[in-house]
Amino acid sequence: MAAPADSVHRDAVESLSAQYSRVRALSVALVGTLAPEDTVVQSMPDVSPTKWHLAHVTWFFERFVLESFVTGYRRFDDDYDYLFNSYYYTAGQMHARPKRGMLSRPTLARVFDYRSHVDEHMQRLLDERHDDAKLAAVVALGLNHEQQHQELLLTDIKHVLSQSPLQPAFDPELPVPPSRPVDAYSFVNGASGIHRAGTTGDGFHFDNETPRHDTLLHEHRIGSRLITNGEFREFVTDGGYAESTLWLSDGWATVNQEGWDRPLYWSEDLANEFTLGGPRAIEDAAPVTHVSFYEADAYARWAGARLPTEFEWETAAADKPVEGNLLQAGFLHPVPGAGATQFFGDVWEWTSSPYAPYPGFVPLDGSLGEYNGKFMCNQMTARGGSCVTSSDHVRASYRNFFYPHMRWQFFGIRLAKDGHG
Repeated sequence: MAAPADSVHRDAVESLSAQYSRVRALSVALVGTLAPEDTVVQSMPDVSPTKWHLAHVTWFFERFVLESFVTGYRRFDDDYDYLFNSYYYTAGQMHARPKRGMLSRPTLARVFDYRSHVDEHMQRLLDERHDDAKLAAVVALGLNHEQQHQELLLTDIKHVLSQSPLQPAFDPELPVPPSRPVDAYSFVNGASGIHRAGTTGDGFHFDNETPRHDTLLHEHRIGSRLITNGEFREFVTDGGYAESTLWLSDGWATVNQEGWDRPLYWSEDLANEFTLGGPRAIEDAAPVTHVSFYEADAYARWAGARLPTEFEWETAAADKPVEGNLLQAGFLHPVPGAGATQFFGDVWEWTSSPYAPYPGFVPLDGSLGEYNGKFMCNQMTARGGSCVTSSDHVRASYRNFFYPHMRWQFFGIRLAKDGHG
């Protein structure tokens, strides 16, 4: 089971109840610029409506905390157990994911009533049983789960708004990131030999970060920073999307099937991009984002390099502070930067490592065991968090995972090379 919630990457004196209130309040604050009509749209199967996110994270606390720890608890609405389950088959059946946008009811107002109902019961429970370690462990998982959905909420609404010919901004007042030059790209010798990977057990962690284990690193060099928009534009203008030798077979098939010739949200003239602040000129010095694993891999090959493995990345990041352009910075978009500060924030960095269990991995007991383990097939790992990841949510051992064709998330690129320089 996950570590107790009093270690949800926050001041150690913050109470469990205060952590709960803080995380739940942020979800509501994030949607403050949206109209109710914005919250019901599903622009593709991988996107969920904002309203669904707000209800699903609430269902998680009702289903796995209140129903388990409160004797005689009565659900807010029995139908919600079906409507807002995501993929927990051991907890019951669920509404089809591609049809979440068909849920005009319950209304957004009713979903907020649902959140208030659950929050009231949760706060009462946390006040009464604040020293219950088993309860704290499940609440910690629920809080980190909600933080994941806060990130998904932002990336999903970005895709929704991008589909409108009006190109509306999620937040018209969103600050424009500062423009500053970046250092020339370079490679730093990485650690080699046997190194430990996975959670150190210090603070909250997901089960897919366990167990800590030995991994063998060969001599390699890792990029000093993230690849920028300007650098990726050179790949585009050099015909990178039309050169089959640069692409994995599945990637080449996807490029041709989908008609890709530039990153998601870039304009045809490669001058502008759609952001959560609306259409903006592309900042050449900012990290490129919204590229799939296939595009990242092809770019690396074009650049005479490769993507780092997840263990090369983790070992390089392990001694770096968790700081950078994360959600709390307020830009909700990658910003120009340099050096080690880019290991966290800006973009999720694709690695060359398949998402697979660590040696000796054991999922959580019961329905919560469906959280991570059953997805360990056909996906790739990404590391480091993004510009919409909470600063108290990410760490060096954190493993995110996505299918290689996906690019609606804030994905980006760091390079690596074999051998020491």
